[in-house]
Amino acid sequence: MDSDYKVCTSIEEVKTIISSEDNSFDVFIESELPETTKTEKCILGIDEAGRGPVLGPMVYGTSFCCKDNQDILKALGCADSKVLTEQARDDIFDGITKQNDVLGWAVHVISPNTISNCNFRRQKCSLNEVSHNAAIGLIQRVIDRGVNLCEVYVDTVGPAEKYEAKLSAIFPQLKIKVSKKADSLFPIVSAASICAKVTRDAALKNWKFAEKPDEDIDSKWGSGYPGDPVTKDYLTKNIDPVFGFPNIVRFCWSTAETILKDRAIQVDWSDEDEDDDKNTVPITSFFAQNGKNVQQKTAFFDDRCLVVTNKI
Repeated sequence: MDSDYKVCTSIEEVKTIISSEDNSFDVFIESELPETTKTEKCILGIDEAGRGPVLGPMVYGTSFCCKDNQDILKALGCADSKVLTEQARDDIFDGITKQNDVLGWAVHVISPNTISNCNFRRQKCSLNEVSHNAAIGLIQRVIDRGVNLCEVYVDTVGPAEKYEAKLSAIFPQLKIKVSKKADSLFPIVSAASICAKVTRDAALKNWKFAEKPDEDIDSKWGSGYPGDPVTKDYLTKNIDPVFGFPNIVRFCWSTAETILKDRAIQVDWSDEDEDDDKNTVPITSFFAQNGKNVQQKTAFFDDRCLVVTNKI
């Protein structure tokens, strides 16, 4: 997994990497590892950005530091990213990256393509499960790097008690707290929320469209949330009747599925040859009927007047 992560030491590096990546795939970015976190007891926070929108990635972020260094988070102004301005979030994330001797962070950018593929699997992987797996992966990554982790704080996805029990079973050596609005309760989660939000915003602003890489594509998509009229208008205007939407869209969202059904060419995936084959033996003929095994004797037995007798 080491090769999947790219190390960044500034917010500018993060934005450069995000703008240069193929948006069809997930991206992993992390800070340099503060030496103090290897020996002193550390805490870690996890939060996400972009769970609900039909457009763009969902980004999971984590931040960690020694328990004795939490005052730095407050000094930087770490708070719920949703109540901060874009400039304030950028400034705080910049401050976090500059405190790389005591603060560590990482982000997992989950592409719309990954989200849709998980939802369309034969064995469906829900968004909650995708979220849980991302959080678990970030915790494990920090542990694998040698951080002396002892406490974890996570903003909940689904019932907090069940999520906490799940994480505690996987990481029994850690004290884990899962709660609603954790980003407004714990500064370490606030820092993770800011890392995730800044990264997602950068991804949307610098989105690379694989469909038309050399052309300007209308980026007036509003908030990206399904209920936004501007977002719905963008989806309606940017649908291809055969290939569907650009790679920024989560195909599995009901808003996108409805527009696909109304405006895209419908495909019938049934096998007509199989349906028309009158000689096909129904699979039910191989099973018992009314609790009795149905056995067909072959001509070999009839020609020789052979019958089944009781077994000795």
